[in-house]
Amino acid sequence: VQLQASGGGLVQAGGSLRLSCAASGLTFSRFTMGWFRQTPGKEREFVAAIRASGGTTVYSDSVKGRFTISRDNAMVYLQMNSLKSEDAAVYYCARRRFGCVGYACYRQNDYDYWGQGTQVTVSS
Repeated sequence: VQLQASGGGLVQAGGSLRLSCAASGLTFSRFTMGWFRQTPGKEREFVAAIRASGGTTVYSDSVKGRFTISRDNAMVYLQMNSLKSEDAAVYYCARRRFGCVGYACYRQNDYDYWGQGTQVTVSS
């Protein structure tokens, strides 16, 4: 049972990357999915979440307007545009045990499965 995040890499500031998250051994089509990120020495932070229907999304203020979370039956995506140096981090996808609205989506304890992370590096 695992979530596999991919798509990270090195990009110049202002550039774009698209992260993907695939699930094996577990069902996520009926679950809210989220993206988080972590930099060394800092706590992991919420980035975005999308409900099972795909119609409702939540973003942290730091990425709102630049990042877009989306999903299909098999994958969850994070399109990252206008990347900044402060976006550099290891990005994790996670499955949430139940739905959420607004800031409730930020609670990490409500996510039960986590991917291994993919590194995003932004050069200035």
